[in-house]
Amino acid sequence: MSKPLLILLVLSAQAVAAQSPLSGAEFDDYTRGKTLFYGFEGQVYGVERYLPNRKVIWSFLDGKCKEGIWYQRENQICFIYEDRRDPQCWVFTRSGGGLIAQFEGDPQATELYEAGDIGEEMVCYGPEVGV
Repeated sequence: MSKPLLILLVLSAQAVAAQSPLSGAEFDDYTRGKTLFYGFEGQVYGVERYLPNRKVIWSFLDGKCKEGIWYQRENQICFIYEDRRDPQCWVFTRSGGGLIAQFEGDPQATELYEAGDIGEEMVCYGPEVGV
């Protein structure tokens, strides 16, 4: 990992001015049409592309992309992906560095943060095919 990227991730994680949870409308306004990279504990965690009609594409930056949808449930934004039908729910807030996502129901309290423009592309390889 490059030093500028590591510094960006650390600074994003230290942006502590978290506000109240974003509503579905606020989340949609912020994310629609964007591709956002997320960090976790100083490392790039994954990337998500936000499409119209609350559709998303997620990747752990391994070339495997999963299509899904999101919806609001109380103060959480929940995602359902094509390979996993149980919702993955997060509370999103905004800070000076962008979005912060707190996973609900995780005993380790996973917290992702928007890593900003890290000079990477979201790459999705086609379906795996046999011989």
